[in-house]
Amino acid sequence: MQGLILKGISGFYAVKAADAVYECRARGVFRKEQQKPLAGDHVEFHVEADGSGIIDKIEERKNELVRPPIANIDQMLILASVDDPAPKPLLIDRIIAAAEDLSIEPVLVISKTDLGDERWLREIYEQAGFQVFCVSLIEPERFSAVKDCLIGKVTAIAGNSGVGKSTLLNGLGEGLCQQTGETSKKLGRGRHTTRSVELFPLQDGGFVADTPGFSSIQMESFHLVKKEDLPHCFREFRPYLGQCRFQTCSHTQEKGCAVLEALHKGEINPSRHESYAAMYNEVKDFKEWKKR
Repeated sequence: MQGLILKGISGFYAVKAADAVYECRARGVFRKEQQKPLAGDHVEFHVEADGSGIIDKIEERKNELVRPPIANIDQMLILASVDDPAPKPLLIDRIIAAAEDLSIEPVLVISKTDLGDERWLREIYEQAGFQVFCVSLIEPERFSAVKDCLIGKVTAIAGNSGVGKSTLLNGLGEGLCQQTGETSKKLGRGRHTTRSVELFPLQDGGFVADTPGFSSIQMESFHLVKKEDLPHCFREFRPYLGQCRFQTCSHTQEKGCAVLEALHKGEINPSRHESYAAMYNEVKDFKEWKKR
């Protein structure tokens, strides 16, 4: 049988196949090969006479995160609030770059639009070519557009504390906030407890991932983009890559840089380039430190 892993706890995996969910264990060969099944994995499994399931094969993954551990994400909803807390474009851009590097489509959701003007933030990311949704409690009809973009996809939600994850889940109207809350309570909150990732099916098809690792202020560290790959993770840079005077151009300060020329013409938003330059310098310094 073929199925999808919804969650894994203490060596047992909930695998969804058709309209049923099976409790499965993984074959010992996975431990020998140091391959651990993850939520989001497509697997082959069989059911033994006693009704227990055994995972026989993990299909090839299109992407994978280590923290939080999840595989085969189609898109990532990145939550940022207009205020309380104020948005941090650099933090947003770190997550976007990591998602781009892993072939995960970033989608920005701006919450709490009743607290201030979201246009400046929306314009940054619409200009860069991203899908942007704006939501608030006083305009519940806006949640329907977000819900439509989830259909048929595996979606992870990244959002710092206080940006409105619970509001978003409630606004989608599928009991997702209650489900994720029940999971948190069931798994506990002790200091030695690690919350697991879980996929929750949507009525119209698709899954939303409860990814507890993204609730941390350090969520931008979940994936390190290499220096040579970073320019490609800013999609508005891509039309200009390969057009610079110098092949080794870092796109930060060199003369004859096509990216900087596009920036000066207003074709690239200054906020995005500032984030790129900050990230480039951090990655460059990191690699030099590793060589010592």
